[in-house]
Amino acid sequence: MTKFVSQKIRQKSGARLAAVQAVYMASFGQTNVDAVIKDFVDGNIGRYAIDENNPMHTEELIELSPIDTVYFSNLVKGVFTKKESLEKSLNLYLNEKRDFDKMDQTMQALLLCATYELTNTLDIDVKVLIQEYVDLAYAFFSKNEPKMVNALLDQIAHAVRM
Repeated sequence: MTKFVSQKIRQKSGARLAAVQAVYMASFGQTNVDAVIKDFVDGNIGRYAIDENNPMHTEELIELSPIDTVYFSNLVKGVFTKKESLEKSLNLYLNEKRDFDKMDQTMQALLLCATYELTNTLDIDVKVLIQEYVDLAYAFFSKNEPKMVNALLDQIAHAVRM
């Protein structure tokens, strides 16, 4: 049985994926935040992904669903407005074995977006946000990293929302 997901929810999920990519590009690609946002909103970047379900096992591209561009823009701008405080907060929640600055750059971008949403998007249920970012972690990493993302975001959510 296929679970129904509204177009609005799919567009927000797409906006989160695009935001992680945009934060990565602006943080580590030495690209201006506004230029990156414009490229995503205009469809110059982030329109395609590799089809992992391709039976031929070749790298075929599929077009992604449209994203909620307003939500995406607000998320990316919000992350960069509060980036320094988000990084400090994340380091407080990480255990002594992990240091935010030494993490994979994609993981840094993902955690910045997730932490921003948990602390600033109070109209979206915590469980939904955590699940969305854990799913994104699975798209980029193996099983250990998504488990860490789940535990870390749960800890942050309990501190800031409960």
